[in-house]
Amino acid sequence: MRLKLDIIPEEDFSYWEINKHTIQGMIYSHLWNTEYKKMHEEKKFKFFSFSDIFPPTDFKKGEEKNFIISSPDREFIEVLYQELKNEKYLYFGKRGFMLKKINKFNLPLKKRFITGSPIVLYQDNRENLYFSFERNPDLSFFLERLKDNALKKYNAFYRENFTMENMIFDKIIFGREVVVPLTKGRNKFIIIGTTWKTLEKFKYDRDEKRVYKFIMDCGLGEKNSLGFGFLNPVR
Repeated sequence: MRLKLDIIPEEDFSYWEINKHTIQGMIYSHLWNTEYKKMHEEKKFKFFSFSDIFPPTDFKKGEEKNFIISSPDREFIEVLYQELKNEKYLYFGKRGFMLKKINKFNLPLKKRFITGSPIVLYQDNRENLYFSFERNPDLSFFLERLKDNALKKYNAFYRENFTMENMIFDKIIFGREVVVPLTKGRNKFIIIGTTWKTLEKFKYDRDEKRVYKFIMDCGLGEKNSLGFGFLNPVR
């Protein structure tokens, strides 16, 4: 399930003033009075993601922007929708936006996807070392780690023990590697990720359909709830 939010800034400011922590903070602030109020404190998978704000240009007063929140948890989307639908204004950090429209919808599973935000993977999570193709151009390692991460999340969500022998995708077209600067409080840091023009699975069997629907709604890789690994299906 997905929510698409159409937002209108109240003033002009740089695109980079709204980062992933400020978007995540807006989402969590609307869960405080719900059964999901402790989600941000829990040391476990958080089954949602969100896109980058688009179009990715500086904010201009009165000029509409959009972003999408997705989750395989229908109840989560419904709760968030109920909390947001009557809001007239949303605040991302100190910046205010008019909420012009919010739309709840579901997308059918497709065989081809494009990233709506960079995919992040750890090469070594104990060392907090992110995978980088510039440092380690091993595509097989990347795809295997991507599959392992996706199946761990899927099995945790559905309480299953599903395995998959094949590669996670049959055709991939690389976009670019990106460095995303983030600020949390007074701390500044960077996250390395990759964008992809095509992530395609040629054929699904019956069991795989639910797995890939989960992947489409939850996101790929690490830090989905921080807005990484968001996927859009391609017609």
